[in-house]
Amino acid sequence: MARIRCNDLVIVISGRDKGKCGKVKFIFSDIGKAIVENVNLVFKHQKPIPSIGKAGGVLRKESFIDISNLAVYNTFTNQADRVGFRFIGNRKVRFFKSNGKVF
Repeated sequence: MARIRCNDLVIVISGRDKGKCGKVKFIFSDIGKAIVENVNLVFKHQKPIPSIGKAGGVLRKESFIDISNLAVYNTFTNQADRVGFRFIGNRKVRFFKSNGKVF
């Protein structure tokens, strides 16, 4: 079971975008990278494609960010937090290590 999943609220803990928060859009677990909205924005120079009516120009888009540079954001304490696993009944759930709350 992964510590960070899609639709988790995460915070960047190192790198150019340190301190930014965002929601995880997609996880590439085989290469250890994720796409987080409004984090690691890069410029993409797009050529126009007249046959389908697509305009060209310089676009801003999210790029990959390494999962090791992300931490789950704890909304109860408003800071980055570590994740643990425990069983409740016969379900495995994730919880915050700082306050023990399940999310």
